[in-house]
Amino acid sequence: MSERLLKGIGVSAGIAVGPAVVVRWTLPEVPHRVVPRSQVEKEVRRLRAAVKDVKRHIAELKAKAEDRAGVDEARIFDAHLLMLEDKEFLASVAALIRENHLTAEKAFEFKALEVRDAWAATGSPRLMHRGADELWEAITQPSVVVAKELGPGLTVQLDREHVVGLVSEEGTRTSHAAILAHSIGIPAVFGVAGAMQRIEPGTTVVMDGTRGTVLLNPTAPEIAEAKARERRRRELASQLEEVVEQPAVTTDGVRIVLRGNVDLPDEIRAAQQHRAEGVGLLRTEFLITSHTALPTEDEQADYYRRVGEAFAGEPVVIRTYDLGGDKLPGPFRVQAEGNPQLGWRAIRVCLDRPEIFRTQIRAALRAAAHADIQLMIPLVTRLDEIDRTREMVSEEATNLKREGVEAAATVPVGVMVETPAAAVMADRLAAVSDFLSVGTNDLTQYTLVVDRGNARLADRFNAHDPSVVRLLKMVVDAARAAGKPASVCGEMASEPLSAFLLVGLGYDTLSVAPPALPLVKWTVRQVAAARARVAAEQALAARTAAEVLDLLRLTLAEAVDLKLLDPDARLPAGRRAASLNV
Repeated sequence: MSERLLKGIGVSAGIAVGPAVVVRWTLPEVPHRVVPRSQVEKEVRRLRAAVKDVKRHIAELKAKAEDRAGVDEARIFDAHLLMLEDKEFLASVAALIRENHLTAEKAFEFKALEVRDAWAATGSPRLMHRGADELWEAITQPSVVVAKELGPGLTVQLDREHVVGLVSEEGTRTSHAAILAHSIGIPAVFGVAGAMQRIEPGTTVVMDGTRGTVLLNPTAPEIAEAKARERRRRELASQLEEVVEQPAVTTDGVRIVLRGNVDLPDEIRAAQQHRAEGVGLLRTEFLITSHTALPTEDEQADYYRRVGEAFAGEPVVIRTYDLGGDKLPGPFRVQAEGNPQLGWRAIRVCLDRPEIFRTQIRAALRAAAHADIQLMIPLVTRLDEIDRTREMVSEEATNLKREGVEAAATVPVGVMVETPAAAVMADRLAAVSDFLSVGTNDLTQYTLVVDRGNARLADRFNAHDPSVVRLLKMVVDAARAAGKPASVCGEMASEPLSAFLLVGLGYDTLSVAPPALPLVKWTVRQVAAARARVAAEQALAARTAAEVLDLLRLTLAEAVDLKLLDPDARLPAGRRAASLNV
């Protein structure tokens, strides 16, 4: 089985079965050819016509994305249009044609190669999109597309009837293609190392967008089991709708607050439908990345107010811009960093670029006049980062009042605990902030020194490692001692097994991905908080992540059918496995 099983990152839930269509995008070599002087201006006109043609094609893709995935996701294509509207770049191509008598395509190639680090592309987008058109037309049966990398321009063109799944060597849950795949509803697994070499065209595969696995050449029983698993997933989703209106209360009466994580505007409605008690993590990067211009104060204030009013009477926690690495706005021009995850990102960028940060703060203050708006600062490692943020909030509140603009006098400012430094200093941070919220994805990455997007190290990235569990306990205890709220907004909160652990550690507020809200609520309603506390104490004493998972499964299996929560669950041999049928 291990030789046939490839592992990656599940970015869009669901199971797909079908033959693999392996895509190898290649651009034809552009021959070096010169034209007579009399033809030079004709080549310049060809260049302009080609640019106009590509812009029209991208506009069509954007319209298709708006129809299939939503207006905000479609803004991904604004960055492509920005490139084609770069007058300086196009003028340099025309100059090269005139000076060297080159054909339009060769001159374009030369200039594109010169700026490929800035453009992140070396050829004509038109060729890639035409290749996509031909590919989708060639797929005549339900198939799984396998590629080195899938961009948004290709993903949005997918025919859902024929393309039933996506496998990519590159990409993570937050890549544009992953966002679109999730919005369109196509199961997808990204970050599958070696997929292009291991998967031959036509190979039957079973890909699981929940587990993040791709099984090659499955047997008939394996295909039947996968299809049965997908049916159970759909049936469970339907059954869980029944608990949506019920309170999240444990069997021994402990109330757990379940909020929603909102990445994109279209998730607001999903969080509402699943009765999220506010928004515990409102990501704001989509407002600024892949756009042709920075968002205005009015645009931000309108959006924050809209989210706040959608959850009237409940808090909306805005995470300030977590910029850096591959998340930088189009107008930014920064030097590439060798290790961007340890570099200039998040609060560091905001404090160094106060003109951007102050605009966001002003927008939040304006929205807070109409809703319960709070600010959460990501990647905090020092106390002065909170102090400086609070100073800006105070200054901008004063400025808004002086300008006669309706705004709140202040907003709560909290810390997103994502680093060991913040966890160790949680008592000090709790003293100078209004709340703490743990981002378990980065906390795990930085604690274990494991890149969460590195497929080679996937088995080492485990939020149940005892070191991470101890830091989680340290944070909640520090918050409680300071009389401040503490929550978890990272991926752990969206996993039922992990949510059980978090309740046991003492967290009474979890912020969950909207699709996972019903399952987490159902889990909370099946268990006793007292039993969860016992399991958490045992987890704190465990030696390995495997031990933590085993004891959580054993304890939780006393109350629920473990297979509903953890399809991969295997209880240790001899520990009631037979009687529990897991």
